[in-house]
Amino acid sequence: MTSLLLDRRDRRDRAGSPRAQRPLVLIATLGGAAAALAPLLVCAAVGIIGWFAADAGAHGAPRDGMRMGALAWLMAHGSGITVNGVPVDVVPLGLTAVCAWSMWRIGHRVGDALSSHGPDADRISDGERDLTVPTAVAMFFVGYAVVAVVVATLSATAETAPSVPGVLTWSLAMTLLVAGPAISIGTGRAAIWATFVPAVLRQGLATGLVVLTAFLVVSTLAVLVSLALGVGEAATMMSQLHLGVGEGVVYAVANAAFLPNATMFSGSFLLGPGFAVGANTLVSPGAVVLGPLPLFALLAALPGAGATGPLVSSLVWVPPLVAALATMWWHRRHPAPTWLEAALRGCGGGIVAGVALAVLASVAGGAAGPGRMRHVGPFVPDVLVAAITAFGLGGLVGAVVTLWWQRRRAAEAP
Repeated sequence: MTSLLLDRRDRRDRAGSPRAQRPLVLIATLGGAAAALAPLLVCAAVGIIGWFAADAGAHGAPRDGMRMGALAWLMAHGSGITVNGVPVDVVPLGLTAVCAWSMWRIGHRVGDALSSHGPDADRISDGERDLTVPTAVAMFFVGYAVVAVVVATLSATAETAPSVPGVLTWSLAMTLLVAGPAISIGTGRAAIWATFVPAVLRQGLATGLVVLTAFLVVSTLAVLVSLALGVGEAATMMSQLHLGVGEGVVYAVANAAFLPNATMFSGSFLLGPGFAVGANTLVSPGAVVLGPLPLFALLAALPGAGATGPLVSSLVWVPPLVAALATMWWHRRHPAPTWLEAALRGCGGGIVAGVALAVLASVAGGAAGPGRMRHVGPFVPDVLVAAITAFGLGGLVGAVVTLWWQRRRAAEAP
């Protein structure tokens, strides 16, 4: 916001002449292209290293490794591929997170470079139309989409067949959800627009973000603990694959790319509905039904098949507890003035967190192989209901208890 509140003297160079503005269209378009190219180059480099580490380059050419890296980048944008005639559309959310991080950082820099464009804060407050951010976001998407289409065209083969519409859809969604807020914050518009949003709504959204972050952290810890308990089974899988050192590193990187997917599976498990690892399977706190599984190390974190014990069944209390504690932590630092506002913040924030978690769960699964492995992922409708209920109630209890404790402390202070 400070960039919009600069005095006119700050917009002039040392000679006293007005500082020239950089063209908005050029900056935003190049920023979108750079945000796409940065993780793409990393994926291509990893692909080449993996190609050489697998068999010291005895088979194929470096371009084959680059193509695999490009296909991995496309899969992170929802393209899906075909392997031996079998569609595989599970999105490696780890790579997607890297692409989103690149988009956020570069989008923020684009916004900062465009902070002097358009009307200043006073003119915006007076109601003057400001199209700086919408135009920048649109041009950012154009630059990103051009790179995506070129990569899909150059790396696609008749055997792989990545989906260009899928890539463009994901690129548009990521631009709106990641690059758009980053550009808004960088230009200072977000701080101005936030003043028009009621405080209870802002605090409710902040509470939801805190609850969602806390639950994802707990879900990730649950995956890591389960994987540590099944490390022997993971080692057995790797030994059955007869991997060399280089191939083992590539195998580990591939597993790491799907760790966020495992986090969403873990969150669905803690909420109660669970998830499927193949058709006619169920992994939930109440029961575990499994079939033959591929040799993928992350699957070593799965519990044993059969009925679960009371300890595992009691894990369904973890989500509302996490929501309550996260809400209490946030509201201790941002107290609510009334009981009604505390309830709206806690319950509304929990509902927002539940919807966001269901959206993330919906993109964590998909087709992972032939036959029964075409159905892998959380049961999204059930996860939505369970998350809204658990987070909403937990957030409500956490907000009300925090306000009661704060008022009691205030009454005892004299």
